[in-house]
Amino acid sequence: MTAPTPPRPRSLLDFQGWTPERLNALLNNADTMNQVLDRPVKKVPALQGLTVCTAFFENSTRTRISFELAARRMSADVVSFAAGASSLSKGESLRDTVEVLTAYKVDAFVVRHPASGAAHLVARYSGKPVINAGDGRRAHPTQALLDAYTIRQEYGSLEGKKVAIIGDIRHSRVARSNAELLPKLGAEVVLCGPATLLPADLAALPGVTLTTDPREAVRGAHAVMALRLQQERMNAGYLASLQEYAGRYQVNEALMREAESGAIVLHPGPMNRDLEISSEVADGPRSRILKQVENGQAVRMSVLYHLLVGRD
Repeated sequence: MTAPTPPRPRSLLDFQGWTPERLNALLNNADTMNQVLDRPVKKVPALQGLTVCTAFFENSTRTRISFELAARRMSADVVSFAAGASSLSKGESLRDTVEVLTAYKVDAFVVRHPASGAAHLVARYSGKPVINAGDGRRAHPTQALLDAYTIRQEYGSLEGKKVAIIGDIRHSRVARSNAELLPKLGAEVVLCGPATLLPADLAALPGVTLTTDPREAVRGAHAVMALRLQQERMNAGYLASLQEYAGRYQVNEALMREAESGAIVLHPGPMNRDLEISSEVADGPRSRILKQVENGQAVRMSVLYHLLVGRD
């Protein structure tokens, strides 16, 4: 007797409830969206008549622009909400704000918020599909999807690939989402950083190992991702000095010699050049950093299409 097919997730808050089959369908559809973006007229009517609200309660450049372009490329109307210029500054609650926006007949929300779990609350209060564009330290699923898509473009599949993620793991929602996603797609993930920035609980995730040794992390890796030191989220005491950190954990040419000969380098941005990654590597032939940015639109188009049109 075959197991019943899990219900289609209504939102993308994290990867709970997302099967490898549905995730691969999203990535396959991103190929189609990339073909749209290669046309002289980069627009299709897939979401015509629908309204997407980008509700950002935290600063963003890349993610906001990528989502808004993705929605507009598919002919959706976009309402852009900025917390600093809203009634939140007058004391309005998140729930009241979301319910007001929902009353304007918004069809979906893209939410970034400094508090972990905020996207789940927006989904509950609105009753609409919600895409989590980053909530606190917890999750950033579309960034992980575009990272996976970029690796898949290089190798054809993530099955059996080793991905090393190096840096400030403790404060990184990108690291957590990749640690959740990539093993579902067949990859091995190694998280690496100073012990103070390497939460032990992540070792419980299937397919994930932890190490404080960057050479061990990178040895045999097919992709190496450098993470920014998120000093705005840190309290004092995590690092002895930035110089010491760069000397041991910077992704540079010397470290990359431990990786597979054709290994690629990723970074979710923004970069602190010559701190977590050397300029030589960031601008070198291994770098796929701008390809990640480019792929962000296609992946987010695919997610919006999947959630709003309802086809795999």
